[in-house]
Order: sequence, then structure tokens, then C-alpha cells
Amino acid sequence: MMKCRHCQSDLKLTLVDLGSAPPSNAYLTRKQLYEPEKWFPLRVLVCEQCWLVQTEDFAQADELFDADYAYFSAFSSGWLAHSERYVNDMVQRFSLHQESYVVEIAANDGYLLQYVKALGIPCTGIEPTASTANAARARGIDIVEEFFGVNLARQLVAEGKQADLTVANNVLAHVPDINDFVAGFTTLLKPDGVATFEYPHLLNLIELNQFDTIYHEHFSYLSLTAVQQIFAANGLTVFDVQELSTHGGSLRVFAHHTDTGSHKINDQVHILLQKEESAGMRTADYYAGFQGRAEQVKDDFVAFLIEAKRQGKSVAAYGAAAKGNTLMNFAGIRPDLIRFVVDKNPAKQSKFMPGSRIPIVGEERLRNERPDAVVILPWNLREEIMQQLAYVKEWGGKFVTAVPILSMD
Repeated sequence: MMKCRHCQSDLKLTLVDLGSAPPSNAYLTRKQLYEPEKWFPLRVLVCEQCWLVQTEDFAQADELFDADYAYFSAFSSGWLAHSERYVNDMVQRFSLHQESYVVEIAANDGYLLQYVKALGIPCTGIEPTASTANAARARGIDIVEEFFGVNLARQLVAEGKQADLTVANNVLAHVPDINDFVAGFTTLLKPDGVATFEYPHLLNLIELNQFDTIYHEHFSYLSLTAVQQIFAANGLTVFDVQELSTHGGSLRVFAHHTDTGSHKINDQVHILLQKEESAGMRTADYYAGFQGRAEQVKDDFVAFLIEAKRQGKSVAAYGAAAKGNTLMNFAGIRPDLIRFVVDKNPAKQSKFMPGSRIPIVGEERLRNERPDAVVILPWNLREEIMQQLAYVKEWGGKFVTAVPILSMD
């Protein structure tokens, strides 16, 4: 029986079983189409002691985040704007200046630190995947190409890179050893330093049926209830939290050293903890029924695609996102139902979706073939993508999303 990654309690409660799938960012080359593909079970369990929700152990981190990792943050204009606002807000709130030091964990392609660097504030990014690390270096960002934890934090401190601010956006869910990861921030922060974390809110995942955000790269699915306990056990105190619209509804959590932090705990922390308590997130009953709702989405989506095929209509998709791969593989979709997926990232083009093996192409294919329907896989970017692809309406094309319910524009 698997034990909780945080508190080591036995895990008996299942949130959802999505069958099996390859890693969601393991895009295939044409050569790999003729080779076996590694699939892993995709089951999510709930700890009834600390309420950390977590993927069952099957895949190792180095199998998920390899040298050819193809997720590049800077391809979303909306995410770039979000990141620039964050930097400006943090500089103002915490009075950061040219003598301060900022470290971002999971710096990806330099999408955020480019704005820190532009203000003349010294910074370092931690990014274990070579493909994105090289893109960040091309932006002039200092990058350490390793996985983060206590040992690396000690090394950075020894090099004089102790941080006034650490940034960890959409990475807390991606780490297998969450205790070592969080303890690394306690080591890396200056006595009065601040750590911020952004992650999709488990409350939204369940309430809004966002099951496609479940994939192997996400080891944890996080509530403030669980995060507060994990932080406290590793020397950090949550002093503020903000609810964000990004990634279908996220939290931005602010933390400082429990023993030396000087920030007053904001009332919003208590308010959000109470919101989770009132929803029932500390009870097993809250997690029941999610499996059936996920299966309903799958069934409706497959029925739509089959009916379109019977009517002789063509369907394509936009956005070769990890969440799209979860949906495609759970639903058993193949190229006979969705002919191709458009993505603006050149690192994904000319490759194939893992599992479904649907070809990934550039946007010109969409203009040339004029499909009757375009399925937007990264539904959290729906408005941005519909605006970008507004010309699809010129030939009567429809935009479709499958999550949280099937909808068409």
C-alpha cells in the first residue's frame, strides 16, 4: 500500500482512476512511432490525515522531465502578462532593489526572470530540463540545470545566492519529494525573505470537474489546508494567499520563516481555510462522485466526435497541452476522430501527441484545411485562443471545449 508523500499515512481513498497513459509531455518523433511507448497507470489517491491528494507512484521524475521537455511558458501572451504583473507587484510590495536577490524554481524558458533582470535585480533560475534551460540562457538568464531541494539550496547559499524572494509557479505539484522541496526554500531564504508559490487549487479541480489537469507530471493536487501543514512541518508559515484565475483557478501563497518572518498573517488565510473546511475538503465524502463526473465528460466528448465523423465533418484541435493528452488518452481518441493538433510551439510541431499519436502541426494547416470544428484543449486559454483564431468563424467553423462540460461556440 502506498504511503502519503508528506505524512507517510497509508493511502486508502481513491479520487479518480483515469486508466493508463504515457507521460503527458512525452511528445513523439516520427521515428518513435515505430517503437514501443511506455504507459503508466494514472490513479489519484487522497490522504485522510493531511488531505494531500496525490498521484499513485509509478513514473519517476527523470522520466517525466527529460532533456527534450517541450513545455515552454513564453508561448502564451496571457501568461507573460501575468508574470510581468507579478514581478512589478512583488518589487513594490517587498521593496526589492538592485541589492536584492531573486531565485525562481522551475524558471522554464526565462518567461518571468526576464522581467526581474530588466529591472536590474540580480536573479538565478533553477531549471532541470535542458531544452527550456537553454531558452532561458538565450535570454541572458543565469540558470542552474538541476532539480531543486535542500542540497541545491545549501549550494546556492554557499555561493552567496541567498534569496530575498523565491518564486515557484506551477511547480509545487510537480515534485515527488514535497518535504525536501519545501525545506529547500527554508534553507534558501534570507531570515526575512519571502517565498511565493502558485498552483492550481484542488477546490476548483473538483468543483469544476477539471480532471484533465491530472497527469503524471503532477504528483500532488493541492489545497491550502494541505499546503499549510506541509509548510509548517518544514519551517515555513503561510502569511497571505490570493485567488487567481490562471490555470482554471489557482492560489498564490506567500510564506516566510516560521521563526524569523516578520509579516502579519492576512485574514485571507483564515477565510480560505474556512472556505475549504465548509466545502468538506477534510472529509472523505467530498471526494466521492468525481470519477462519475470525469466519465460523463469523456462519454459526451466521444459521442460528439463520433457524430461529427458520421456526418462527414472534420475536427481538428488547438494546443498540444498536457491536459489535452490526459483527455485524449482517457477517452481513447485517435487520428480518425481528430485529424491534427495545431500548436504555435516549434518544439512540438512535426511531433505526435503521446498515446493518441495525433500529428502536431503549425497554424497554416488550420487555414488550409478549414475544419468544421476546432477543439480547444487548453480550455484555461479559451478566450485568448478564440481571439487568435477568430478567422475560423469565416468558414463557419465552431470552437469546442470538453471540460468542464461539452460546449460549442
